[in-house]
Amino acid sequence: MANHMQFGFQDASSPIMEELVEFHDHALMTALAICSLVLYLLTMMLTEKLSSSTVDAQEIELVWTILPAIVLIMLALPSLQILYMMDEINEPDLTLKAIGHQWYWSYEYTDFKDLTFDSYMTPTADLPLGHFRLLEVDHRVVVPMESLVRVIVTADDVLHSWAVPSLGVKTDAIPGRLNQTSFTATRPGVFYGQCSEICGANHSFMPIVVESAPLANFENWSSLLSS
Repeated sequence: MANHMQFGFQDASSPIMEELVEFHDHALMTALAICSLVLYLLTMMLTEKLSSSTVDAQEIELVWTILPAIVLIMLALPSLQILYMMDEINEPDLTLKAIGHQWYWSYEYTDFKDLTFDSYMTPTADLPLGHFRLLEVDHRVVVPMESLVRVIVTADDVLHSWAVPSLGVKTDAIPGRLNQTSFTATRPGVFYGQCSEICGANHSFMPIVVESAPLANFENWSSLLSS
């Protein structure tokens, strides 16, 4: 999870988030190269005398026309690849339905018969030692690690947004509409998120906690909860 004075992303815990972090670094390096080139040209213009031979040079005009197009292609190709990966969902191992309410989340495991629960933020007075204030919930979402999980997101009242940064997931919850996203947790752990759409007075008190566990542990948890 994030901490104070953190300037970068949270540690990636899904293939999609790893791709997003790599693309972010790639775009920043491209922007750094452009800024360095512009700074160098500005410095040369301020310190060197202008000559008529460089003002009308067709070679320079050709370069500053083609170079931006090459830069845009370098940014567009990996961006389109990531967008396609985020939108493609093939044969998920588990389907989870997340329903946003004011101000809590309801979850339904559609592959199981009676596995549904509500997830409320744990009040500060009831928070166990070592848990995170305003981020812990009374019922966590448990998913098997290294399994493709499809999340169907909707809302019961107003706009919400189901977002877990470590997993690279952020999907709007809209009343009367079903949106879907997917993720694959590559390691066991507990990942925290929050509602990312202003949804009323208690918008800040709708945390999301996803716990990734080995398949055997997930099966034990699901059997206990559904029994």
